[in-house]
Amino acid sequence: MNEISAKRYSTGAMIFHWVIAVLVIMNWQIAERAQSLDMPMKAEVFGYHKAWGILILALTLGRLLWRVTHRVPPLPANLARWEVMLARTVHVLFYVLLIGLPLGGWLANSLAGRSIDFFGLFTIPAIPVAENGELAGRIYGMHALGGSIFIYLIGLHILGALKHTFFDRNGGIFRMLPFGRVPD
Repeated sequence: MNEISAKRYSTGAMIFHWVIAVLVIMNWQIAERAQSLDMPMKAEVFGYHKAWGILILALTLGRLLWRVTHRVPPLPANLARWEVMLARTVHVLFYVLLIGLPLGGWLANSLAGRSIDFFGLFTIPAIPVAENGELAGRIYGMHALGGSIFIYLIGLHILGALKHTFFDRNGGIFRMLPFGRVPD
């Protein structure tokens, strides 16, 4: 691996990152807009939200597999200790939410006695749990809260990437893009 590419994420990691990022933001917007709809349109739109969530889960599992089998570039040397800790904490929380939110949504659906239609291609069966509407409602609430926390973390992540790119000038966002300058 040459010196330039050693400072960037691999092409596979970049693809996983950007596809998942777009899908997460899109799926958040689907859920936000579905809230104001009336039935049966609301249920139909939330059906897409659920299917996209399952796809995000599958892609995240693929991304984790990719990550353990491919080298990750080191963080820039000019980061303060608190920045390193914050970056690592946010990334761990991203993975927790990228896995936990879809699983929580699937569990809540299962507790409500519903399966998940995956874009009309196949049905993801309910997890074999006893129906419990009250618990399903609480999990849906936690799912919504987790989604809100996720959006704030994404904002923090974007601000950090912009700070590192334009103020610290250490490559920031270009580490996750196939173009742009990543300095020595």
